Amino acid sequence: MRSLIALALLSAAFAAGAQSQARPLPPGSRPLEEPPPMPIVEPDPALQPQVTIRHEGDKEIQEYRINGKLYMMRVTPKGGHPYVLIDHKGDGTFSKQDNTLTPNVAVPQWVLVEF
Repeated sequence: MRSLIALALLSAAFAAGAQSQARPLPPGSRPLEEPPPMPIVEPDPALQPQVTIRHEGDKEIQEYRINGKLYMMRVTPKGGHPYVLIDHKGDGTFSKQDNTLTPNVAVPQWVLVEF
């Protein structure tokens, strides 16, 4: 039985070795040209957030703005863990975004079948 398995593996190895040679190009074909270099795109400074750092009591607050609109605040208490407040809808209502490994994920719950 072992010799049969060894023979099968040996024949598979020879078949794979026979296919590993370079194939000749078909007649009338030519190799691909070098692709042009990727263009260097400068980031738009208007889309970069403007960060303002201010201190309020024993907290350090970093305010992130784009086009003058406040969209995120990172609050770092003196002796605590930092947390993030984000304005998801753009209406000025900030909600706390935890920095944990398992964020609050809204799992879709659709009704597939009703009895």
